[in-house]
Amino acid sequence: MSAFLTLFAATEALSAQDRRPGAPGQGSGFTLEQNRPNPFNAETVIPFTLLDDLFVDGTVPRVSIQIFNFIQQQVGTPVALGHVSGDGQRMELLEYTQPGSYQAFWDGTDHLGRQVALGVYYVKMTVNGRTTIKKILKT
Repeated sequence: MSAFLTLFAATEALSAQDRRPGAPGQGSGFTLEQNRPNPFNAETVIPFTLLDDLFVDGTVPRVSIQIFNFIQQQVGTPVALGHVSGDGQRMELLEYTQPGSYQAFWDGTDHLGRQVALGVYYVKMTVNGRTTIKKILKT
């Protein structure tokens, strides 16, 4: 089994109680929440939270969010909503200066601007080298 699927399986195995901030599988100091709406049709919002412990000693966390299809191909990169440098910043090693709740937006298109097919996708969030994954559904 690939590392991607192993991580996904571990994330899926968590009980609802273990999906609280800072819990195993959610990374250290951040949570990736379920997209809204889910399932989605054309576009979706992906909420996430950066907790205080990411910012100790003036550390600036770097956040990446990517969308993968079922066969582990990256198909999209959401953009940030409400980021200090403005909306629409690609979620690629994006720096955040303070803890809080944030959102990313994905328009359901691939890197060439084409709508992706209906089906299961995975949101992969990486913060300072730590990763968590959520399954999402496009209908």
